[in-house]
Amino acid sequence: MQTRTLGATGPAVSALGLGAMGMSDAYGPTDRTESVATVHAALDAGVTLIDTGDFYAMGHNELLLAEALRGRDRDSYALSVKFGALRGPGHDFLGQDSRPEAVKNFLAHSLTRLGTDHIDIYRPARLDPAVPIEETVGAIKEMVDAGYVRHIGLSEVDAATIRRAHAVHPIADLQIEYSLISRAVEADVLPTLRELGIGLTAYGVLGRGLISGHWSPARSVPGDSRGFGPRFSSGNVEHNLALVDALRRVAEAKGRTVAQLAIAWVAAQGQDIVPLVGARTRERLTEALTAPDLELTADDLTEIEKAVPPGSARGDRYPSAFMASLGVGN
Repeated sequence: MQTRTLGATGPAVSALGLGAMGMSDAYGPTDRTESVATVHAALDAGVTLIDTGDFYAMGHNELLLAEALRGRDRDSYALSVKFGALRGPGHDFLGQDSRPEAVKNFLAHSLTRLGTDHIDIYRPARLDPAVPIEETVGAIKEMVDAGYVRHIGLSEVDAATIRRAHAVHPIADLQIEYSLISRAVEADVLPTLRELGIGLTAYGVLGRGLISGHWSPARSVPGDSRGFGPRFSSGNVEHNLALVDALRRVAEAKGRTVAQLAIAWVAAQGQDIVPLVGARTRERLTEALTAPDLELTADDLTEIEKAVPPGSARGDRYPSAFMASLGVGN
């Protein structure tokens, strides 16, 4: 597994990261045994970056990772943790709390659930409109100074917020959705990151499975949040799956799967970008592992963008109620 460094101040991590959310939340029923086995397989394959959130199934994901990581050398992997999203007993989202005292409270719970004495990259999940980002980052900086956090990250914020945060303490990376069908980051955010020496960890590189080559509307199950996603809605999903069919032809010409080509495209956008894959099974993980090693020529990139031109996907990447909390659009 190749490595990449997250920005000028961040850690060196594997060129592919594992996003653990789907092992506990969002996509319907999960298999704990297979989830733990998938984490083990990722670590054994050289994946060192694991991403979670304290609100993923209300702490379930952190407890799951604690089980999967037990007995592993703590210096052999990096934990990226998002905090601050408020959820009710029905798992509905209630907003974001990034007050300094809340930062420390959330961190204490994460450290306990994960069974560790430090978090490698700690980040607010979204911008809290009631709290200046300087106060939030300042509180995390105190936790860096105290040894509980190694690096500070951000998630889903705009270029101006990145600059304000970075002025308080160096930011290691921004986590934001970036894929063939979600490219808004390219306009202002990515140039700002590169100017400031900040890395990017890209989630949603397969569009929540939409451009994985494995999705079909028949796969919808109870508890799968994609049933509320605009890009998966009737009238949009048919158009979007036609893009996948076009991408499949390019992938097959290279002897690769759609998922591998989509991940490789993200990885090819710069050495400062680390794709996160939300593999929930060893089978899907195995498919993704070699994607960052796939070398794409200029002709390959041209063919990929012909198949999936910028802005060609139909529907927003989140339901309208969530779009307002994002720093950039689609």
